[in-house]
Amino acid sequence: MRIIAGKWRGRVLVAPAGEVTRPTAERVRQALFDRIMHAPWGGRGLIEGARVLDVFAGTGALGLEALSRGAAHATFMEQDRAALAALRANIASCGAEATVLAGDARQPPPGEGCTIVFLDPPYGQDLVHPTVQALVSAGWIVPGALLIAEATATDRPPRQEVLSSFIHGAARVDIWHNTAGG
Repeated sequence: MRIIAGKWRGRVLVAPAGEVTRPTAERVRQALFDRIMHAPWGGRGLIEGARVLDVFAGTGALGLEALSRGAAHATFMEQDRAALAALRANIASCGAEATVLAGDARQPPPGEGCTIVFLDPPYGQDLVHPTVQALVSAGWIVPGALLIAEATATDRPPRQEVLSSFIHGAARVDIWHNTAGG
């Protein structure tokens, strides 16, 4: 697994052994960032200088990809110990300046508003909605922020208008703007 583009293009990322962490595949990240870069609601200016939040971060591949492409700062939330070790190693390998918060994203500490939020929760547990609501309440998500969630086709879709959605294998990726807390 590697960073796809930007200043760290080709950088290899480590993942913990086992099946607790499910890193977003390179092809899914490529498709996702292509949509962000080329959609009428997206573009390079959306990522460059952005404050990014990577929730259920695992290896940090999504947030590190955004940093590699010019995001100003990324905060990573993860609670699994093995994933945290891999995440910290990947941040160090890239030389990224980022914040790592160990804990449950459904009970976040107060935070600084982010303009791009990646959510990649464990599949089949319908965690996107309660997590987004908790993050909005804690100040992590600004109005109008771009939210990107990777879930399964059986998980509930966002309650707001979806800008883009695509399926890759068992994953469904939905992209929408935060307009009413999730």
